[in-house]
Order: sequence, then structure tokens, then C-alpha cells
Amino acid sequence: MNMNDTQALDALLDDFNESSHQLLEPIEEAPASPAPARRDLPQLMRKIPVTLTLEVGEAKLSLHELTQLGADSVVELNTLAGEPLTLKVNGATIGRAEVVVSGENYGLKIIEIAGLDLDQLQP
Repeated sequence: MNMNDTQALDALLDDFNESSHQLLEPIEEAPASPAPARRDLPQLMRKIPVTLTLEVGEAKLSLHELTQLGADSVVELNTLAGEPLTLKVNGATIGRAEVVVSGENYGLKIIEIAGLDLDQLQP
């Protein structure tokens, strides 16, 4: 290794040491973004769509009886005529109601309902 090679190598090492110190300098962090606004859980839950169902009743049949059903067949249900029907939301019972006519459609009139107070939910 001659003198020129040694000087070139020393210069290269000096440059490397200077640039490596620059890499180790602390990096300025971006200012922290503000925390997202806290959402009102009960208010959000009011917007969730649900399915309201009025259950008329049920009947237990054998497979043989089921195969014998035709267009004019009558199946007796376990609900008495005139008795309030089961009101469900997404399959869960929430109360009782009766069928009414509302314009050209069927409707339901609430007889009793379980407490559905979304304001009591805590986030």
C-alpha cells in the first residue's frame, strides 16, 4: 500500500465517520395528532339497523305430516286467537304486540315492551 492509497483510505474513513454521526443525530418527531373525538356510543347504536319481527306462533309436525301439507291445509299454531303475539328484534324477544291494519298494510300495536333505553349503555 503506497502513501497515496493510505491518504485516500484515511479521507474515506473520515468522511464515513462524519456521515455516521449525522445518522445518529436525533430525528425530530412530527407533532402528535390530537386524539380522535370520543364518540357517543348510545347515539351511534341508535343508527344500527335491526329486524323487527312479530311471531304468530309455532307448530310441531312430523316429517310425514309436513309432506302431506297442500294448498288448502290448515296447521294449528300454539297461540290462542286474540292473544298478543311475540315481538322480536333480531330474534330476541322484547315484548308483545297485536296485528292491526295500517292503510293497505298490516302493522303492529305494542302491548308491552321490555326496557330498550340505549342511554343507559356506558361507552
